Amino acid sequence: MDVGLHALGIGTGAERTVIDAVAGAADRAGFATLWASERVVAVGERASRYPYSDDGVDPVAADTDWLDPFITLSFAAAATTRIGLATGVLVLPEHNPVVVAKQAASLDKLSGGRVALGVGMGWAKEEFDALGVPFEGRAARTAEYVRALRALWRYDVASFQGEYVAFEDVRVNPKPRNRTLPVVLGGNSDAALRHAAAWADGWYGFSLPDVEDAALAASTLRRLARAAGREPGDLRLAVSLRAPMPGDARRLADAGIDELVLVSCPPRDPIEAEAWVGELARQWIGVLN
Repeated sequence: MDVGLHALGIGTGAERTVIDAVAGAADRAGFATLWASERVVAVGERASRYPYSDDGVDPVAADTDWLDPFITLSFAAAATTRIGLATGVLVLPEHNPVVVAKQAASLDKLSGGRVALGVGMGWAKEEFDALGVPFEGRAARTAEYVRALRALWRYDVASFQGEYVAFEDVRVNPKPRNRTLPVVLGGNSDAALRHAAAWADGWYGFSLPDVEDAALAASTLRRLARAAGREPGDLRLAVSLRAPMPGDARRLADAGIDELVLVSCPPRDPIEAEAWVGELARQWIGVLN
């Protein structure tokens, strides 16, 4: 099983020197993926419940620095040569999919084909309202946008006609190295699992309570994939746990999880941040070798 690191773009991980230090150290240490998440706009007071904690409270303060994930990962790409780069996740229905196709393919080209596009449907209505995007129908919008992205990446001249997006005979270059990118769907709800099984290339379960929850989700995804006429092995499964312990790695691997993602904030000092990555590698990658 692979080990990924979700530590860049927020708070102390939003500093240029720390991005360089963490990305380079993770690349050398054998981490599989660097993940960077997104918040376009923060709303201090909201009724929407944060879905990844028991109390529904978002642990990230509204005034925290939160970089654009494509820009964050472009800096990480420049500091590395091997490690995968993934948005974890981009709230896709908040964006124009034609622009996202361009951004993701550009990053893939500059990184030498190392990008996976992690997308989510979103959970905070207030953020959608601030962007002038309808909150209702976001699941259908996300699925349609993914179909549009794949058309733009695959065809030299692409056309698409949908309910939420339409274009005719357009060229979006560059293309990803393989004329497509893995699309990983985030979200822990039953609806997210159904969508992941139906059309995604992978799933990112974020901040799951424990290994048992991850194993149950993996089993559910395999069942849903079969029901959708897909091979369960075609889905790459990544998860993060709220309080992971080194012994969890083997148990997750046995449950069919492909990647354990460690979510944490690095030290502010880049020298300390590099040492911090080395210690994480010793604790987590070492137990799997």
